[in-house]
Amino acid sequence: MNTPNKLTLLRVLLIPLFLGVLYLGFPGSNYAALAIFVLASLTDLLDGHIARSRNLVTDFGKFMDPLADKVLVVTAMLWFVECGQMPAWAVAVVIFREFAVSGMRLIAVEGGRVIAAGWSGKVKTASTMVCLILMFLPIPGWMSAACVWVIVLTTVYSGVEYFVKNRDVMDWTEI
Repeated sequence: MNTPNKLTLLRVLLIPLFLGVLYLGFPGSNYAALAIFVLASLTDLLDGHIARSRNLVTDFGKFMDPLADKVLVVTAMLWFVECGQMPAWAVAVVIFREFAVSGMRLIAVEGGRVIAAGWSGKVKTASTMVCLILMFLPIPGWMSAACVWVIVLTTVYSGVEYFVKNRDVMDWTEI
């Protein structure tokens, strides 16, 4: 297994550890979970960089890397829903966008087309990670609410942009 795939696998294994630490609730568990979340997020940056720079792109990486990212982010968001720090509708927006984009990518692949991640998707991912990290810190409620809105707005924008730029993938006359 190459280094990027090992990093992706590490990220997958860190997700239950991250959640477990949160549920243990020992003194400082929030910070320990934050450290695990940051480490998992950094493996995403690192494995992508290594894979692209060394041409180590694999089917495992193409499948597991985005899945690991989505599960990590949704896990953190669900924790914040449980803690009352994020409304469930915000998580629903994120999940809907991810399913819709993944579905369109599947349709594109059937037509022999691969749709790469766009710039707004990368901004969405980065801003979501930063906002989630901030939400683990003792920030005022208004800042936590602002983070939720940044996550929702960048998610919606990147999803709309994705569908507009790739509208030719779908046969919209079937509606």
